[in-house]
Amino acid sequence: MASDPMSVNSSAREPPAPPGSGGADEPKYGGYTRFELELEFVQALGNPLYLNHLASRKLLSNPAFIAYLDYLQYWSRPPYLKYITYPGPTLKNLQLLQQEKFRQDIISPDLVERLRVEGMKAGIDWHRESFPSTA
Repeated sequence: MASDPMSVNSSAREPPAPPGSGGADEPKYGGYTRFELELEFVQALGNPLYLNHLASRKLLSNPAFIAYLDYLQYWSRPPYLKYITYPGPTLKNLQLLQQEKFRQDIISPDLVERLRVEGMKAGIDWHRESFPSTA
């Protein structure tokens, strides 16, 4: 099945064309382009609870899924980077998922909670830096 990213060798695939780059004839899967589907998935990787879910389903030990995570690293480069809503946690987690130890450890609720708290703190710090109090 062509719409299943793990049905083909992901490392041999080219990233999808970003919007406005002439990829208008790209096939749709359930009404969405591969670009839109991969963007939604890669953004979900910014959520530590979702990573824990993937680990609990044993996807993070599946060689085809690990190859797909490696393939998704194109999101860390232009022109794709600008489409990620929260690039900090998304790209950090995508990078961490390249490490076998992290893929094994994310099953731990303690690690999930630590990543969640770090993410909240980073968001608060960014907000304080970006919008300093005028009082």
